[in-house]
Amino acid sequence: MPMFCPNCGKSDQQVKTFCRQCGTFLPDFDKVKRENTPEQHLLANTVLNVMTAVGSLALAITLYAMYLGKDGTPVIIYITAGFLTAVFFWQAQIFVRLRLMKKQLPQRLTQTKDETGKVLQFESVKTKELLKEADFSDQIPSSVTEYTTKNLDKIPKK
Repeated sequence: MPMFCPNCGKSDQQVKTFCRQCGTFLPDFDKVKRENTPEQHLLANTVLNVMTAVGSLALAITLYAMYLGKDGTPVIIYITAGFLTAVFFWQAQIFVRLRLMKKQLPQRLTQTKDETGKVLQFESVKTKELLKEADFSDQIPSSVTEYTTKNLDKIPKK
């Protein structure tokens, strides 16, 4: 499918190749991976956060129940239980911040479709003026040697 180069604007380019003018790789933009939404990231972070908090609290309670006040308990058990308790409280404050962040996310725009039925994320703004034609006359070549091979014939041969 022919396309324009997003870097230099050269027309009639093929996808999954390099631009014939500037050398930029031209991926297939129709198959580019879509990013997850912020809501999906928050949900994943919340699930992992809750799992970490519950796991660390359960381990801390288990260590305290088994070893608290018993003679001959190594100090490392108390240090580990204290660390797990601190991890629980850290995850609890992150959970609260995630809830606040979710409230601050704006409501997603309702999806609209264009003439072809493709879902648009944002409605386009209709203007009455067309943009001016692109002017590439003052462009600097991307390579020092780009347009110099035509001068090779002018070099005298010895």
